[in-house]
Amino acid sequence: MGRLKVGVMVESFRVGVREGVRMAREVRADGIQVYTTRGEMAPENLSKSGRREFLSYVQSQGLVISALCGDYGKGGFVNPEGLEQRVENTNRVFDLARDLGVSFVTTHIGEVPEDQKSKAWGNLVEVIRDVAEYGARLGCCFATETGPESGGRLRDLLKAVNSDGARVNYDPANMVMRGFDPVQGAKDLKGFIVHTHAKDGVRNDDETHKEVPLGQGQVPWDEYIAALDESGYDGFYTVEREVGENPAEDIRKAVEFLRRF
Repeated sequence: MGRLKVGVMVESFRVGVREGVRMAREVRADGIQVYTTRGEMAPENLSKSGRREFLSYVQSQGLVISALCGDYGKGGFVNPEGLEQRVENTNRVFDLARDLGVSFVTTHIGEVPEDQKSKAWGNLVEVIRDVAEYGARLGCCFATETGPESGGRLRDLLKAVNSDGARVNYDPANMVMRGFDPVQGAKDLKGFIVHTHAKDGVRNDDETHKEVPLGQGQVPWDEYIAALDESGYDGFYTVEREVGENPAEDIRKAVEFLRRF
């Protein structure tokens, strides 16, 4: 068995949360990530006793919860419309993370503005700092997912935020599909990456792109994992499969692929 800590995004199985947890055990994953913005795992739908019971169930399967996904929609924290509610919803996910003993909440924040002197940049820095500090008080990190911008631009934002609670969920496929080098991005974000998605993708000459099964895309896995190793990263590689006709089989093969490292 490989040395990587391998996780699975439960929703990628498309069978419901409990059955997804069981299937994660069957493919011999080490942990799971759970989507929490709607359905049975949303904070408003899970009582204190329900939270304890779910954690007990996960542990009974020999798994840990690597992260929660608290992604509340288009525009993330860049779009001012509905922003106050998205912040409040995210804070409730942090409350859930505390109750489940989870250290990371991942989300998309929207595309980071290029102009660091713009009002949009300043507003984003402020709101990310506020959310990150709320999470940090509960022992959690707010981990923004990569993709819309280069690793360097995201790094600059996080440096401006200047909070231990503001970190990165690195998705190399998102980088590839948006035309960025996933290895260089991992180097640029050294010290900020606390969780990763194991996903693959391709980008064509005409700038169209698509997600593909792990190991069949343009992510150079040997170089990418080496870059994370060199940065000191020792967290989860969590398989996420958002497309495909047989996600369970794709996930099984993805876990096997990661076990080679």
